[in-house]
Amino acid sequence: VQLVESGGGLAQAGGSLRLSCGASGRVMDIHTMGWYRQAPGKERELVADITNGGSTDYSDSVKGRLTISRDDAKSTVSLQMNSLKPEDTAVYYCNAVVTVTTIEGSSNINYWGKGTLVTVSS
Repeated sequence: VQLVESGGGLAQAGGSLRLSCGASGRVMDIHTMGWYRQAPGKERELVADITNGGSTDYSDSVKGRLTISRDDAKSTVSLQMNSLKPEDTAVYYCNAVVTVTTIEGSSNINYWGKGTLVTVSS
């Protein structure tokens, strides 16, 4: 699975940005897609994810401001970012989880995009 992000850039506090991620390859095997971010000097953290059944999970810090959506027909996942804050500044990474099942059991494989920078000025 290959992932390519787009849509990052510079926004003012209170503004909006929309991130998109296109998947290619064995997209039919993708179970969960999501967005992670990594700010300078910090660990990578989950922002939001969405399963192939449509269930979503959000970090407490973004609830009510960021919305994740998924279009399986187009193999894309998007992140609508509203009411942006300077602390949202980070590199945002697209993630896809593929569950592989063998006779020995199931395991998850994570795929990552290269990341897109979001900078929010105060």
